[in-house]
Amino acid sequence: MKAVKLILGTIVIGLSFICCEKETDSFSEICERSVIISEDQYISAPNHQLTILSTELNNHCLKISFASSGCSGSSWEVKLVDSGVILYSNPPQRNLRLSLKNQELCDAYIGKEITFDVRALQINENKVLLNLTNSGDQILYEY
Repeated sequence: MKAVKLILGTIVIGLSFICCEKETDSFSEICERSVIISEDQYISAPNHQLTILSTELNNHCLKISFASSGCSGSSWEVKLVDSGVILYSNPPQRNLRLSLKNQELCDAYIGKEITFDVRALQINENKVLLNLTNSGDQILYEY
């Protein structure tokens, strides 16, 4: 009887690992948002004052650290917008802008970090240079 309980217990534990195992390589879990490709939004999206502190590309996920004045940053609306234009150079280039809509009227300086899935920016080449226009940063995206 003890052997049967031990075997059943082992099976239950094994099944709980199989049933509840979380996939950690899912892109939707790694990158918080997707890049928007729109010439209209690139031109007209909100452009409130922000400072881009750093950028880091990890696989297909672009992490942008930035700061702006505000109370908490909880009401900020942030988008990464591509102009929709490919500049054919070597390597080809795309222009992006981090858009911030900030209606918080406080004197605190708030920092945030947001990640964007940039796979939609791939072209027929195996790399593209991403120009983050409101920071002056250029990021080489190889895929």
